Amino acid sequence: MRGLKDKVVLVTGGGGGIGGATCLRFGEEGARVAVVDKDGAAAERVASEIVHAGGAARAFACDIVDRSAVLRTVEETEAALGPVGVLVNNAGWDVFRPFRDTVPEDWRKLIDVNLMGPLNMHHAVLPGMTARGSGRIVNIASDAARVGSSGEAVYAACKGGLISFSKTLAREHARHGITVNVVCPGATNTNLFAEFKKGAANPAKLEEAFRRAVPMGRIGEPEDLPGAILFFASADAAFITGQVLSVSGGLTMAG
Repeated sequence: MRGLKDKVVLVTGGGGGIGGATCLRFGEEGARVAVVDKDGAAAERVASEIVHAGGAARAFACDIVDRSAVLRTVEETEAALGPVGVLVNNAGWDVFRPFRDTVPEDWRKLIDVNLMGPLNMHHAVLPGMTARGSGRIVNIASDAARVGSSGEAVYAACKGGLISFSKTLAREHARHGITVNVVCPGATNTNLFAEFKKGAANPAKLEEAFRRAVPMGRIGEPEDLPGAILFFASADAAFITGQVLSVSGGLTMAG
């Protein structure tokens, strides 16, 4: 895609399924990739794969809930690779449980990881993007935010908040040459989805229910997501901002 070669891209949750696939695809396009993950070893594995394939990447261990760690990671990324031109907020966490069975500790972790973490990342990169007059931000939300999802009330609330936040930032920063868009996966075959299923009384039945709800008849794979993410990050999407795109096999068809 146009405009990605030599662009510095920071991907949170870059050591996981969707994040890892996205980092690898950015590497293939010639971007310089900061693979950021709370699991430093996972980030190292993805960065090493990019470098082994002839690309440029660095791994950074960072808990996005920790504001000081986020600021340090952005500084280290820019010292090693250059100014961050693209931010992909992908890191997330979920638990499958009816709301009445959750406790405030669950709510706090869900809000910290899925909402406060992305706020920290935006706040760290926006001053530089604004000063340079350019930038691309792609936030990974969820179809749960668009239509609701039983057993994911607080997660859906966080992701819905991320969508509204993204639209507002898109308005605030359009004049600075910064675009902010959202990609919403449906159920996707990742470690997060595997952990999510453990909260169900019958994980196999839950997965089958998700599969049957998808018109295309299957659970998503991490490799289904990078095309949409990279599109929003590319020059091909230069006149697109504040938009939400579901990549979910037709699970939702929101207008």
